[in-house]
Amino acid sequence: MSVRLGLLALLAQQPMYGAQLRAEFERRTGGTWPLNVGQIYTTLARLQRDGLVEGEGEPDDDGRIAYRLTELGNGEVALWWSTPVRRDGDPRDELTIKLALAVTMPGVDVVQIVQTQRTTTLQDLQRLTRLKRQATDCDDLAWELVLERHVFAAESQVRWLDHVEARLSREARRVRAHPAPASTDPVATPAPAQVSR
Repeated sequence: MSVRLGLLALLAQQPMYGAQLRAEFERRTGGTWPLNVGQIYTTLARLQRDGLVEGEGEPDDDGRIAYRLTELGNGEVALWWSTPVRRDGDPRDELTIKLALAVTMPGVDVVQIVQTQRTTTLQDLQRLTRLKRQATDCDDLAWELVLERHVFAAESQVRWLDHVEARLSREARRVRAHPAPASTDPVATPAPAQVSR
């Protein structure tokens, strides 16, 4: 999630102080991605350096400066709204890395990892479903959309974990049916990870 672009989008509506930006960002995303004030001001400093925002006038009595978009900043927001988000821009997925490594490590019970993860993901899915009902009751469309994205992601993860478990089961049957010959190489090949139930 690009905090930078989110803050620019909020400033496209009106100038705001850092604390206002934080509150608006969290309110509009249902508090899903909480930000600290330090992160806001660090991002604002970079945006100002890049010519996308500027301070508006003098600090108020509390020393706060409101920030507003520059013309360049308005263009950046317009470009963001009109450009699709690429999936390859997602950060590295820890679960995928964990499972990819686990299947190559001797003695790791990959099936247990999958089952443990599925249980946790299903619990998350139940929690998200409860939150979605609350958001619907409050008639909060922004929060509902964020929660629905998380619900779909959790459902997708459960389906992928089911697929991984089925692949592990097929691989275990294949290894039992066609055991590898003993290695004559002086550097021993690591044993496959545990994939049996």
